[in-house]
Amino acid sequence: MRKLILGVSLLALAPGMASAETDDAIIVTGEGLPLPPGTPAYGSVTITRERLTNDASSRIEDVLRDVAGFAQFRRSDSRSANPSAQGATLRALGGNASSRALVLLDGVPQADPFFGYIPFTALVPDRLSLIRVTRGGGAGAFGAGAVAGTIEMLSAGRDLLPDLSASAFYGSRDATELSATVTPDLGSGFVSVSGRWDRSDGFYTSPASQRTAADVRAAYDNWSVGLRAVTPVSDTLEIQVRGLVYRDKRTLRFADADNSSEGQDASIRLIARGPWQVDALAYVQARNFSNIVISSSSFKKVLDQRNTPSTGIGGKIELRPPVGEDHVLRLGSDLRISDGTMYEDAYSGVTGLVTARRRAGGQTSTLGFFAEDDWTRGSLVLTGGVRADHWTITNGFFEESSPAGTVTIDDRFNKRDGWRASARMGSLLKIREALSLRAAAYTGFRLPTLNELYRPFRVFPDATGANSSLKLEKLKGAEAGLDLRPTSNITIGITAFYNRLENAIANVTVAQGPGTFPQVGFVPANGVYRQRQNVDAIVAKGVELTAQATLADVFLSASYAYSHSVVKASGIQAALNGMAPAQSPRHMASATLGWRSQSGPELSATLRYTDKQYEDDLQTNVLPDALTVDSVASWPVTPALRLVARAENIFDEKVVTRNAAGSIDLGTPRTLWIGIRLNR
Repeated sequence: MRKLILGVSLLALAPGMASAETDDAIIVTGEGLPLPPGTPAYGSVTITRERLTNDASSRIEDVLRDVAGFAQFRRSDSRSANPSAQGATLRALGGNASSRALVLLDGVPQADPFFGYIPFTALVPDRLSLIRVTRGGGAGAFGAGAVAGTIEMLSAGRDLLPDLSASAFYGSRDATELSATVTPDLGSGFVSVSGRWDRSDGFYTSPASQRTAADVRAAYDNWSVGLRAVTPVSDTLEIQVRGLVYRDKRTLRFADADNSSEGQDASIRLIARGPWQVDALAYVQARNFSNIVISSSSFKKVLDQRNTPSTGIGGKIELRPPVGEDHVLRLGSDLRISDGTMYEDAYSGVTGLVTARRRAGGQTSTLGFFAEDDWTRGSLVLTGGVRADHWTITNGFFEESSPAGTVTIDDRFNKRDGWRASARMGSLLKIREALSLRAAAYTGFRLPTLNELYRPFRVFPDATGANSSLKLEKLKGAEAGLDLRPTSNITIGITAFYNRLENAIANVTVAQGPGTFPQVGFVPANGVYRQRQNVDAIVAKGVELTAQATLADVFLSASYAYSHSVVKASGIQAALNGMAPAQSPRHMASATLGWRSQSGPELSATLRYTDKQYEDDLQTNVLPDALTVDSVASWPVTPALRLVARAENIFDEKVVTRNAAGSIDLGTPRTLWIGIRLNR
């Protein structure tokens, strides 16, 4: 049914794509509306296409680490992480695996409708023009969910895409990476069709001293195909169509511990650049996920999360009426509806037989209305906006039955809904060409995901229960900063911030095994039972630094974040008060130094540092700090062809990504690549 919906959507868009017979003078951009003048007040950082296409791993989540403070729940990237743990967050507001940053691609939210994770393998750097990261900033005109910030990805337009681009790489552990994009003109517009496939035998995520006969390499095999078409309707009106199909398969640590995720997305966007500017967007997403959990003691299957179909449907309309040169007024509304169902079977780790069958799911929605204005008065820009969102959590349920089909649990959860107001405001003062001052304050909120509300999970031997009573997370924050440009080729940014995330959802330790617990069943003696709960708050305050410099053929880009993040808790959670949220390092840094000659050769090296962090809420299991160095070198063979060498984790740093009472997982070891890149 989901594939049928996608097919019908694309067929419905075809007539609009075919109407490209327009005047040759029409300029097609493939972009959205221009940024309002107050955007810099919120201290955003831009990752350019040149950087996106020259990272050693060629993976979006690793490039995003150029912005210090960006983190996923675990340090693993999309080759060896469980996809459901790949939520994106900023400013050490972590604590669980759902995204606290709002991730957008051409205005479309990318978070999985059920889990809230980001499908990073489907987001290919070659398809993008830039990424703009706004740490903090509240909801604004983006939509609900931006409690830690917003990550905006913009697709590359015709000016950045040659008629044909392709690359082929071979790497360590029999890894291959193939990609190609064909971008022909279509009347006065263009169409871009791209594909990528990469696989590897993978590496052992467990250290040699902890390996067993059941340990295998973390193999992966994934592919994605994207379609984007842009066509003018008139000299001020443009239609953009996008489709994406992907599949991702991984094996995690033990034989048969396989997971897979897949998706089919479609969207249509209308951009009007006349006196009344309009950005209208509609999208549909069909996703699925499966995962098998293997016992680390008996090495038998203990859980088969065999099917998790989910759907995301939504849209947005933004109007910018002509209100004079000094103002940019934005009025609009946005909607997102997410629904999904989990099907899983629990098995005995001793007999290997099914012990229970479970089904859980529900639906959430947000309908928002917003107004925002940017007012320019000479060298001063004032910006401010308000939102009102109606949210619903409905149709929630959790069922469990015996292997014979007898229902043992049949929970139905009451509908919850309400209105939530949020706002943001900022100012930008350009004192002189070399100095700008900025300040901002904001609020925002995030609905708990269907995963947090209804789906228990296991990372053996530990188990975590869901919580259908979770409250909304609510953000209050403020920041101030300055931007320096001492010369035309040097820029420095400094930001001090304070964020308070109330009702923060965390995986809270409830009991030590052995024991039998609701939703998850038996937890062994070496395991811990946790439950998703709201803590009073997570308070994060700190400083962020960014710098870019160019001197002749040499360039430098650097970022540093100090985030002092603590949990505020009381009552039965009082033991957590003052502790750092799980998976939240205090110091993060990144720097890229490169050389780009006029004759064509290029060389760059990237250093990334992550301070120690804790695996759990009680700070009993530490993940040591890690320093990695990557490098990329390329040489022109012909004007259209380059030879490229890439090296990840050159010094083979041991990056600990998980620590369960001393049983650890490791991140990507030294990985070398050689390949070619064609642009013609």
